[in-house]
Amino acid sequence: MRHHAIPTLFAAAGNRAAWRFVQFFTAEIRNANTRRAYARAVRQFSDWCVCHGVKLHRLNPVTIAAYVEDLGKRLAPPSVKQKLAAIRMLCDYLVLGHVLEMNPAAAVRGPKYVIRKGKTPVLTAEEAHSLLWSFDNTTISGLRNRALVAVMVYSFARVGAVVQMNVEDYYAVGKRFWFRLHEKGGKFHEVPVHHSAEAIVDAYVAAAGIADDRKGALFRTVDRRRRLTTRRIHANDVLRMIKRQARKVQLTDRICCHTFRATGITAYLQNGGTLENAARIAAHESTRTTQLYNRTSDAVTLDEIERILI
Repeated sequence: MRHHAIPTLFAAAGNRAAWRFVQFFTAEIRNANTRRAYARAVRQFSDWCVCHGVKLHRLNPVTIAAYVEDLGKRLAPPSVKQKLAAIRMLCDYLVLGHVLEMNPAAAVRGPKYVIRKGKTPVLTAEEAHSLLWSFDNTTISGLRNRALVAVMVYSFARVGAVVQMNVEDYYAVGKRFWFRLHEKGGKFHEVPVHHSAEAIVDAYVAAAGIADDRKGALFRTVDRRRRLTTRRIHANDVLRMIKRQARKVQLTDRICCHTFRATGITAYLQNGGTLENAARIAAHESTRTTQLYNRTSDAVTLDEIERILI
């Protein structure tokens, strides 16, 4: 990281502070998305401090609380909490590096925010089936797209984990196939493959002719001649593809990659699956997170509302 890229609050505090800042974002934060979000949050905080004449070594809980209060006037509680988390984590790192004596953000509380139900749109089983089988199976891109969606919906996988899969991450153990998903923090999560997903992925791999390229990307881009390349497809391209296909089959364009995670979990629970096992399949550390994707109560709520006879 170039010195001029270091926010003024840290660059002006001396070489030790500047170097510790660089270490934090290069060695401590490994996830690229988290790194970008935290870097943005810290830079905004630095700009605010510079504007108010606050120096790094003069930071205290009152200053941090004032900044959080200011953020709350412009941003939603989840955004404020994320930015506070970035500041708190960086200050912890600066304390460990003897740049700060104490963490000024440690005692500052973010806005109260409780989520009981996620906002991710969910498809019914019929809608998911319609979308899944609307892809053109006569083209390599259509087979690839169907396989991508199948992995997400049948294994509750995040799109980021799916696009990072290599061919070798779809493998057989005895007579059963498994997915090896590349999760956050460099972790791997292995899930047995649903028979429907197995048939769909097999069709794609066979048509693509990539079975022997074990170290190559499983899901790849397509060039202008509609031929498969060796380049890994990006999650943003997957999102755009899903939006196009949703419009094609007249589904809401609010659906996103996470829709299939929520759809799979809801379908599983509706068919007698347990929340604990759903959490294991989804690689959630807590069932509270899994519950956010559970929409099984929606139908019950609608049935109760329909009892209002006027």
